[in-house]
Amino acid sequence: MRTRLRLLAPLVLSTACASVQSPSAGAPSSPVNSSSSERPFGTLREQAERQQSWLRERMDTALPQLMRKHGIEMWVVPMREYNEDPVFKALSAPTTFAARRRTIYVFHDRGPEKGVERLALGGGSQGGIFTPRRAQQQVSQGGQGLRQAELWGPDQWLVLKQVLEERQPQSIALDISRTFAFADGLSHGEYEGMAEALGPDWVNRFKPSGGLPVDLLAWRGADEVRFYEDETKLAWNIIETAFSNQVITPGVTTTQDVQWWMRQRLTDLGLDTWFQPSVSVQRQGATEEQLGDNPVIQRGDVLHCDYGVTALRLNTDTQHMGYVLREGETDAPEGLKVALKTSNRLQDIVFEELRPGRTGNEVLKIARKRMTDEGIDGTIYSHPIGLHGHGAGAMVGLWDRQEGVPGNGDHPVMANMWYSIELQATSTVPEWNGQRVRSAQEEDVVIDAEGRVHWAWKRQTQFHFVR
Repeated sequence: MRTRLRLLAPLVLSTACASVQSPSAGAPSSPVNSSSSERPFGTLREQAERQQSWLRERMDTALPQLMRKHGIEMWVVPMREYNEDPVFKALSAPTTFAARRRTIYVFHDRGPEKGVERLALGGGSQGGIFTPRRAQQQVSQGGQGLRQAELWGPDQWLVLKQVLEERQPQSIALDISRTFAFADGLSHGEYEGMAEALGPDWVNRFKPSGGLPVDLLAWRGADEVRFYEDETKLAWNIIETAFSNQVITPGVTTTQDVQWWMRQRLTDLGLDTWFQPSVSVQRQGATEEQLGDNPVIQRGDVLHCDYGVTALRLNTDTQHMGYVLREGETDAPEGLKVALKTSNRLQDIVFEELRPGRTGNEVLKIARKRMTDEGIDGTIYSHPIGLHGHGAGAMVGLWDRQEGVPGNGDHPVMANMWYSIELQATSTVPEWNGQRVRSAQEEDVVIDAEGRVHWAWKRQTQFHFVR
């Protein structure tokens, strides 16, 4: 109870404003522009208008390019309410939260001049993105005549069959994959119902959609990049406040106190996260087992957090390091600063090797060789990010698969996508009697249309300090 009382004052102070000046030794973060301190990204209506423009750009620009890149003439995406295909996030308007009963999206590439036709068999137009096509029947209104009722059962498969017969595609791509979860959204029940209704002639034209849903989910437009900088700034801002005396009182505050403050902060802003924040401690002379699951933060501790913000369906993923200054200290010990610089150097290597056209496994192999050649004891486990936290695209290692990730890691990196450069470097710290300290960092990057890599905002090069 004492801990909760001591935390109450900083909690109220911090929730009073969305942007707080940085308490760290580095340059202060820029506050997120906002007409209201509790609405860092505007009203829900303003957010939805912005998201709708992103959807329009994705459908008008990215979809035709990607269908032709993957050699897909027709792409059919059926789903049922609350059992949506993972690609649904890339296809639906911000005011649509689930598929309508059964929704079947049909994309037909009619060539560069006519473009890609977009049909919705069931559900709405998603703000004018799709042309709806309905299966309807006449139903009685209790003596008040007849009305049209939308059907969503087997009749929708018959409408799909009509669409196929009218367009006569040579092949029909479906989201079936043993490699990518993002390309494996067609449920077994939907496949059986569709195959039964369409018949063997059409079933023989089925083929996997391959990397199309993966790349469509990964693709990001220019205004999304502009928004992402502000979202990343907000993530930084919250971490800077969490790793300061506004939230932490050495000898009193526990790591779980900080975790819950970080999560509550997002809820107070009307935002969300895609995973429970984590905060951990490394302490001179103490093992992880000795510290336990919820240690009280003490002076001299090295802090680490893993934190994600979800806003306008887009996700951040950030890991930063902090240090609790001892009495009389004005900076971290030199050995700890070297440890942070070492993980920064590993960030440089991955940043430089992350190039469109290379597979994730190729990036990993080249980066690990450079890491080893430079004598860095590290691990690389970077991943795409965007509409999902662990997003669609090529993995660049897993913490337990440093030799490469079969299948998923063989997918190529592309332009117009985002990555979380996630890694760790372990260093010996002389001031801690040679104890090894793990500097784990994660920072989001943008790969632009020309294939150049940029930090979404910036990266951490100095500890956040609790004084």
